[in-house]
Amino acid sequence: MLARGTERRNLLETVQGYVILKAATFETGHGFALGHNPGAPSPFVTWQFTEGENGHRDYYWGRYGTSQAWAQRDFDRRVDDYQQFYHAAVKHTELGPEGVYRYYSTQRPVDIGTYPKPPDNQPLSIVNYDDDRRRPVADGRLMAWGELTYAKPLTEKQMEDYELKPAPGNPDRVRPSITARLKDETRGQEPPKEPGQKRNHKNHEER
Repeated sequence: MLARGTERRNLLETVQGYVILKAATFETGHGFALGHNPGAPSPFVTWQFTEGENGHRDYYWGRYGTSQAWAQRDFDRRVDDYQQFYHAAVKHTELGPEGVYRYYSTQRPVDIGTYPKPPDNQPLSIVNYDDDRRRPVADGRLMAWGELTYAKPLTEKQMEDYELKPAPGNPDRVRPSITARLKDETRGQEPPKEPGQKRNHKNHEER
Protein backbone atom coordinates (compact mmCIF):
# COMPACT_ATOMS: atom_id res chain seq x y z
CA MET A 1 0.00 0.00 0.00
CA LEU A 2 1.32 3.41 -0.95
CA ALA A 3 1.82 5.77 1.99
CA ARG A 4 1.53 9.42 1.02
CA GLY A 5 4.01 11.78 2.62
CA THR A 6 2.92 14.89 4.48
CA GLU A 7 4.53 18.33 4.68
CA ARG A 8 7.98 18.01 6.17
CA ARG A 9 8.86 19.87 9.35
CA ASN A 10 12.59 20.34 9.94
CA LEU A 11 13.20 17.92 7.06
CA LEU A 12 11.47 15.05 8.89
CA GLU A 13 7.83 14.02 8.72
CA THR A 14 5.14 11.74 10.11
CA VAL A 15 3.74 9.00 7.88
CA GLN A 16 0.77 6.85 8.99
CA GLY A 17 1.56 7.74 12.60
CA TYR A 18 5.27 6.89 12.29
CA VAL A 19 7.81 9.66 12.89
CA ILE A 20 10.63 9.42 10.37
CA LEU A 21 13.81 9.20 12.44
CA LYS A 22 16.28 8.76 9.62
CA ALA A 23 16.26 8.97 5.84
CA ALA A 24 18.82 8.55 3.07
CA THR A 25 18.11 10.03 -0.37
CA PHE A 26 20.00 8.97 -3.48
CA GLU A 27 20.82 11.13 -6.48
CA THR A 28 18.25 9.08 -8.41
CA GLY A 29 15.41 10.58 -6.33
CA HIS A 30 14.78 7.30 -4.51
CA GLY A 31 15.58 6.66 -0.87
CA PHE A 32 14.89 4.79 2.34
CA ALA A 33 13.51 5.88 5.70
CA LEU A 34 13.27 4.53 9.24
CA GLY A 35 10.14 5.37 11.25
CA HIS A 36 8.93 4.93 14.83
CA ASN A 37 5.43 4.79 16.32
CA PRO A 38 5.57 3.68 19.99
CA GLY A 39 1.81 3.02 20.06
CA ALA A 40 1.77 0.63 17.09
CA PRO A 41 1.88 -3.19 17.45
CA SER A 42 5.06 -3.08 15.33
CA PRO A 43 6.62 0.20 16.49
CA PHE A 44 9.40 0.36 13.89
CA VAL A 45 9.28 0.44 10.10
CA THR A 46 11.60 0.91 7.15
CA TRP A 47 10.20 2.28 3.88
CA GLN A 48 11.44 2.95 0.41
CA PHE A 49 10.34 6.27 -1.05
CA THR A 50 10.42 8.31 -4.23
CA GLU A 51 11.03 12.05 -3.93
CA GLY A 52 9.53 14.45 -6.48
CA GLU A 53 10.99 17.73 -7.71
CA ASN A 54 9.01 19.65 -5.08
CA GLY A 55 10.42 17.50 -2.26
CA HIS A 56 7.18 15.56 -1.76
CA ARG A 57 7.72 11.88 -0.98
CA ASP A 58 5.70 8.76 -1.69
CA TYR A 59 6.45 5.92 0.74
CA TYR A 60 5.98 2.23 -0.12
CA TRP A 61 7.30 -1.31 0.50
CA GLY A 62 7.24 -0.98 4.28
CA ARG A 63 8.89 -3.57 6.50
CA TYR A 64 7.65 -3.61 10.10
CA GLY A 65 9.31 -4.86 13.29
CA THR A 66 9.42 -4.53 17.08
CA SER A 67 13.12 -3.75 17.58
CA GLN A 68 15.02 -0.54 16.88
CA ALA A 69 18.17 -2.61 16.40
CA TRP A 70 16.40 -4.64 13.71
CA ALA A 71 15.07 -1.48 12.04
CA GLN A 72 18.52 0.10 12.00
CA ARG A 73 20.05 -3.02 10.44
CA ASP A 74 17.27 -3.29 7.87
CA PHE A 75 17.59 0.39 6.95
CA ASP A 76 21.36 0.10 6.45
CA ARG A 77 21.02 -3.10 4.44
CA ARG A 78 18.41 -1.59 2.13
CA VAL A 79 20.61 1.46 1.56
CA ASP A 80 23.66 -0.74 0.92
CA ASP A 81 21.77 -3.06 -1.44
CA TYR A 82 20.38 -0.15 -3.49
CA GLN A 83 23.76 1.53 -3.68
CA GLN A 84 25.45 -1.68 -4.82
CA PHE A 85 22.80 -2.62 -7.39
CA TYR A 86 22.34 0.81 -8.98
CA HIS A 87 25.83 2.28 -8.34
CA ALA A 88 24.05 5.32 -6.92
CA ALA A 89 25.48 7.90 -4.54
CA VAL A 90 23.67 9.13 -1.42
CA LYS A 91 22.74 12.78 -1.95
CA HIS A 92 22.00 13.50 1.69
CA THR A 93 21.08 11.82 4.96
CA GLU A 94 18.55 13.19 7.44
CA LEU A 95 18.85 12.28 11.10
CA GLY A 96 16.08 12.82 13.62
CA PRO A 97 16.52 13.38 17.37
CA GLU A 98 16.45 9.60 17.90
CA GLY A 99 18.85 8.80 15.07
CA VAL A 100 21.79 6.56 15.85
CA TYR A 101 25.44 5.97 15.06
CA ARG A 102 26.27 2.31 14.44
CA TYR A 103 29.60 0.57 15.10
CA TYR A 104 30.71 -2.98 14.29
CA SER A 105 32.63 -5.23 16.68
CA THR A 106 35.08 -6.86 14.26
CA GLN A 107 37.34 -8.79 16.66
CA ARG A 108 35.02 -10.39 19.24
CA PRO A 109 31.38 -10.72 20.34
CA VAL A 110 30.11 -7.73 22.28
CA ASP A 111 30.46 -8.38 26.01
CA ILE A 112 31.33 -6.63 29.28
CA GLY A 113 34.46 -4.53 28.86
CA THR A 114 34.53 -4.77 25.06
CA TYR A 115 32.90 -1.43 24.21
CA PRO A 116 33.06 2.22 25.36
CA LYS A 117 30.51 3.52 27.87
CA PRO A 118 31.11 7.28 28.19
CA PRO A 119 28.80 8.85 30.80
CA ASP A 120 27.27 11.23 28.26
CA ASN A 121 26.93 8.65 25.47
CA GLN A 122 25.81 5.25 26.75
CA PRO A 123 25.06 2.64 24.04
CA LEU A 124 21.44 2.59 22.91
CA SER A 125 21.52 -1.03 21.77
CA ILE A 126 23.91 -3.98 21.78
CA VAL A 127 23.46 -6.80 19.29
CA ASN A 128 25.42 -10.02 18.84
CA TYR A 129 24.49 -11.78 15.63
CA ASP A 130 22.30 -14.85 16.06
CA ASP A 131 24.52 -17.32 14.21
CA ASP A 132 27.34 -16.85 16.78
CA ARG A 133 29.97 -16.16 14.17
CA ARG A 134 31.27 -13.25 12.14
CA ARG A 135 29.15 -12.15 9.21
CA PRO A 136 29.83 -9.75 6.34
CA VAL A 137 28.64 -6.18 6.97
CA ALA A 138 29.07 -2.74 5.41
CA ASP A 139 28.43 -3.98 1.89
CA GLY A 140 30.80 -6.91 2.44
CA ARG A 141 33.78 -4.72 3.31
CA LEU A 142 33.97 -5.87 6.94
CA MET A 143 33.39 -9.00 9.01
CA ALA A 144 31.79 -8.47 12.43
CA TRP A 145 30.51 -10.40 15.44
CA GLY A 146 27.94 -7.82 16.42
CA GLU A 147 27.14 -4.12 16.56
CA LEU A 148 26.34 -1.24 18.90
CA THR A 149 24.40 1.96 18.39
CA TYR A 150 24.96 5.34 20.05
CA ALA A 151 23.11 8.64 20.05
CA LYS A 152 26.37 10.51 19.40
CA PRO A 153 29.48 9.55 17.43
CA LEU A 154 32.39 7.86 19.16
CA THR A 155 35.83 9.44 19.04
CA GLU A 156 38.61 7.95 16.95
CA LYS A 157 40.40 6.92 20.16
CA GLN A 158 37.32 5.14 21.51
CA MET A 159 36.94 3.22 18.26
CA GLU A 160 40.64 2.33 18.24
CA ASP A 161 40.75 1.27 21.92
CA TYR A 162 37.87 -1.19 21.45
CA GLU A 163 38.59 -2.14 17.83
CA LEU A 164 35.22 -0.92 16.57
CA LYS A 165 34.52 0.09 12.97
CA PRO A 166 31.92 2.76 12.06
CA ALA A 167 29.08 1.90 9.71
CA PRO A 168 29.53 3.70 6.37
CA GLY A 169 25.97 5.04 6.65
CA ASN A 170 26.62 6.96 9.88
CA PRO A 171 25.64 10.63 9.51
CA ASP A 172 29.23 11.77 10.11
CA ARG A 173 30.52 9.58 7.28
CA VAL A 174 30.39 10.43 3.58
CA ARG A 175 29.16 7.53 1.45
CA PRO A 176 30.84 7.74 -1.96
CA SER A 177 29.30 5.71 -4.73
CA ILE A 178 30.78 2.32 -5.54
CA THR A 179 31.83 3.66 -8.95
CA ALA A 180 33.76 6.48 -7.27
CA ARG A 181 35.43 4.04 -4.89
CA LEU A 182 36.49 1.79 -7.76
CA LYS A 183 38.00 4.78 -9.59
CA ASP A 184 39.92 5.75 -6.44
CA GLU A 185 41.21 2.20 -6.03
CA THR A 186 42.26 2.08 -9.69
CA ARG A 187 44.14 5.36 -9.38
CA GLY A 188 45.88 4.04 -6.29
CA GLN A 189 47.16 1.03 -8.22
CA GLU A 190 48.85 3.04 -10.98
CA PRO A 191 52.66 3.06 -10.62
CA PRO A 192 54.16 6.47 -9.89
CA LYS A 193 55.74 8.23 -12.81
CA GLU A 194 59.14 9.81 -12.46
CA PRO A 195 58.97 13.40 -13.68
CA GLY A 196 61.61 14.46 -16.18
CA GLN A 197 62.89 10.93 -16.75
CA LYS A 198 64.59 10.62 -20.13
CA ARG A 199 63.41 7.94 -22.46
CA ASN A 200 66.59 6.06 -23.42
CA HIS A 201 65.04 2.87 -24.77
CA LYS A 202 62.29 1.88 -27.14
CA ASN A 203 59.26 -0.15 -26.21
CA HIS A 204 58.27 -3.37 -27.96
CA GLU A 205 56.00 -1.60 -30.45
CA GLU A 206 58.79 0.72 -31.61
CA ARG A 207 61.38 -1.99 -32.15
